[in-house]
Order: sequence, then structure tokens, then C-alpha cells
Amino acid sequence: MEYKGYKAAVTYDHEGKVLRGEVVGTRDVIFFEANSVEQLEKEFRFSIDDYLAVCAERGREPDKPFSGRVPLRIRPELHRAASEAARVEGKSLNSWLAHAIEEAIGRSS
Repeated sequence: MEYKGYKAAVTYDHEGKVLRGEVVGTRDVIFFEANSVEQLEKEFRFSIDDYLAVCAERGREPDKPFSGRVPLRIRPELHRAASEAARVEGKSLNSWLAHAIEEAIGRSS
């Protein structure tokens, strides 16, 4: 689910017979739950709107979902080696690094 740029992961609690959602990609913890998909979507939107309102009341900037941009500083020789490896594979350095990270954490896009 996605709302105002925030995304949620949903699980089903078979013991409680309830759908549980958690907003992902932020440092702040935002949970919600419901008994139906329709209600879960409403609770998700309410949770985001409430979170943004509470942040505004407190004069605090809400945590934004990750942008996908990673400022990276590495040794020049490592930069050169990575650039060369990317070129050999016919990829941009960005694409090559993203793939290397995905492999390192055991995921693929």
C-alpha cells in the first residue's frame, strides 16, 4: 500500500484474526490494524494523516521515506575499480553498485 509517498507492509495475525500494517522506510514507528482490507486501507491513510498532523503540531519535520539516494565516499582506487568493473559488464556505475548491494543483502530487483 502507498499513500502520500509512504509505504506499508501488511501481515495477517491468524490468532487475532486481524490484518496488521506497518509503515516501512522511515525511522518513526507507525502501526495500524483492521479486520478487512477496506478498513486496513482507511486505517493506513488515517495513520499517515495523523502522523503528519502530530508532527505539524509539535513543529517537527516528519520523517520522509527513503529517497533512494545514497551519498557515498570511497577511496579513489576503489572508485576506479568499481567503475572499470561496471564498464566491463556494460553497466553504469550506479546500476553496478545497486546490483552489488542487492547481492550483498541477498535480494534481487
